[in-house]
Amino acid sequence: MDEARKRSWAEVDLAHLEYNYHALRGLLAPGVRFMGLVKADAYGHGAVPVARKLEQLGAEYLAVACLDEAEELRGAGIRTPILILGYTPVECAPRLLEGGIAQLVYDAETALALSKAAQDGGGTLTCHIALDTGMSRLGFSCHDRDVEASAEAVAALAQLSGLKLEGVCTHFANADGDAVYSELQIDRFSRMLKALEKRGVTFSIRHCTASAATLNCGCVHFDMVRPGILLYGHHPDPSTEGTLTVKPVMEWKARVASVKELPKGACVSYGCTHTLRRDSVVAVVTAGYADGVFRTLSNQMEVLVRGKRVRQLGRVCMDMFMVDVTDVPDVQAGDVVTLFGRDGEEYLPIEQMAEQVGTIPYEIMCALSPRVKRVYRG
Repeated sequence: MDEARKRSWAEVDLAHLEYNYHALRGLLAPGVRFMGLVKADAYGHGAVPVARKLEQLGAEYLAVACLDEAEELRGAGIRTPILILGYTPVECAPRLLEGGIAQLVYDAETALALSKAAQDGGGTLTCHIALDTGMSRLGFSCHDRDVEASAEAVAALAQLSGLKLEGVCTHFANADGDAVYSELQIDRFSRMLKALEKRGVTFSIRHCTASAATLNCGCVHFDMVRPGILLYGHHPDPSTEGTLTVKPVMEWKARVASVKELPKGACVSYGCTHTLRRDSVVAVVTAGYADGVFRTLSNQMEVLVRGKRVRQLGRVCMDMFMVDVTDVPDVQAGDVVTLFGRDGEEYLPIEQMAEQVGTIPYEIMCALSPRVKRVYRG
């Protein structure tokens, strides 16, 4: 048995990643760059193998959330430009310079401190300016009352030594649900760019479209797009399905540890929340909430065993859960169990698990723990 497949593992199909990359590239006008989102361990898929594949495919930029993620890629030999989309302590500026890593700048105080640190280190730090057009998260405010003051602040930053203002960006709050609000954000972004142009400030890379906006807001691809969830084969919202065909990159597997016959009336798992309504064959599966199986899935999840859908029974445990395999012949210890993905002709989408939890596929993928080994193919 493959060591990585002995208990619980995620199969990551890099050929599907390549398919999705080219499908997304097909939406772009010539010259529009592609930023691959590999933050959060590439949405649980494994940052280094995914980044290496995107580099081979020709992605012009990669994006991470923090310095540790960027340095992991640099340590693995990834040379593609990297942008940190989140907070980096100013005292870490020398590490940004050493790694040739670009930093998102979202307030004047941080920019001033980074400028000084870069000058002290004898280098120039590449930055992208974040504009807050309606997400109310990071960035210089683009509300009507703040446009002029924000433009003045950014223009002042453009004069600082030690900083290279390469890019400017914003982020849509509801690109898959509210076209009117997205139009408002586009208008705010465009007005701020014009206000900066009047002050002699321009940028070589303007970017604002994540997955949903890449599909729904083609008029504002500008110089670069930054798809995330679509790259990994899932739509950001059911409303965008049908607009682009993508292939799921990840499947989650585990093993049957034990199979036993239990009588009608037997209780299953902690708290005795499930009582068997018939004489049953119950299998124990080698994954639990320490692996990323949400405990809220208890008594409602389905998995695939020998190509058949079976129901989970009782509370999910830390390392195991139980399923009813009464109607699946000849289940044995060691059989593969599919938590989401394909088994023969049957397919179990991650979206079903996410809906049962009351969350989104992003969270399910990111929640897979490190002990769920990633196995790569393609």
